[in-house]
Amino acid sequence: QVQLVESGGGLVQPGGSLGLSCAASGFIFSIYPMRWYRQAPGKGRELVASIRSDGSSTNYAGSVKGRFTISKNNAKNSVYLQMNSLKPEDTAVYYCNVVIGRDYWGQGTQVTVSS
Repeated sequence: QVQLVESGGGLVQPGGSLGLSCAASGFIFSIYPMRWYRQAPGKGRELVASIRSDGSSTNYAGSVKGRFTISKNNAKNSVYLQMNSLKPEDTAVYYCNVVIGRDYWGQGTQVTVSS
């Protein structure tokens, strides 16, 4: 079955960096685009970044463009989100996502940006 497991969240000061990882299993990872979403307290889930199946193209929400980088390693069945210049408004639970007939989600990883 499809499984997505995020890791790498934590507490970081404003201006700092964090790298998130998502390990995927149960499907042919190399043929699917992947996405990172986030959900802040009291808000809906927001698409942060997406990447094509072969990693050749990426897209970002305007709020993170230039600060976040999504990447995909098909040999390791993993997708990553490098987050730099973090702001308090980046505080959220971050989720890895793949669509295979329907949405599949990981359990999420908490990112807290605070001094």
